Amino acid sequence: MAVVFKKTKMLTDVPFHYCPGCTHGIAHRLVAECLDEINCEGNVIGIAPVGCAVFAYNYFNCDMLEAAHGRAPSLATGIKRTHPDTVVFAYQGDGDLASIGTAEIIHAAARGENVTIIFINNAIYGMTGGQMAPTTLVGQKSTTSQYGRSIPLNGNPIRVSEMLATLDGPAYIARVALTDAANVRKAKQAIKRGFEMQLNKKGFSLIEVLSTCPTNWGMTPVQAAEFVKNEMTKEFPLGVFKDVTKE
Repeated sequence: MAVVFKKTKMLTDVPFHYCPGCTHGIAHRLVAECLDEINCEGNVIGIAPVGCAVFAYNYFNCDMLEAAHGRAPSLATGIKRTHPDTVVFAYQGDGDLASIGTAEIIHAAARGENVTIIFINNAIYGMTGGQMAPTTLVGQKSTTSQYGRSIPLNGNPIRVSEMLATLDGPAYIARVALTDAANVRKAKQAIKRGFEMQLNKKGFSLIEVLSTCPTNWGMTPVQAAEFVKNEMTKEFPLGVFKDVTKE
């Protein structure tokens, strides 16, 4: 019998720990498939964040390091500069990247570090109890914004992709979503594009992935996917915000 589908060799056999309906697992799979397809097995180093993906080092079948909260871009910078021929990626959530790690990601992007950042945006702090994140939508409820995010009180959500795209350093900035099969395919194309930028020494790339958090949103997995598709994309529109090969 012909094999038509198999698990990528860039993922281990360790079961994911994520909540039902969380799309971290899909994002992991896409990253691993892209690493497999660019034939970098044995020559890739990933960086795990603090947050829901803190155990990412158990799932990717490559060398992995654990970064302090928000410091993954600095760690990626050091690794890439000392091992310039190694594929280096960091996997970060919105609290990790867009809150405590804001300075790190801005300056890594401004310097044009030749690394690839996978930025998971689920609009909430998932691991620590569902607090409001820098990406929480206006009106969205959380444990620290129980009446919904208020602009006068809490400010506006941060659009990371748009912000970084204004800098001269980045080579590729895109935002994708994991809401359905068509968008999952587009997400994989963007992630692979980010790795190709690194291989071609074009510089910094970041792929923002709109993801679900059914547990902290108080939704079913289906409702969570619809929330991303119908609500999150209004605040965080999908698309490519910078591609130096097309400028």
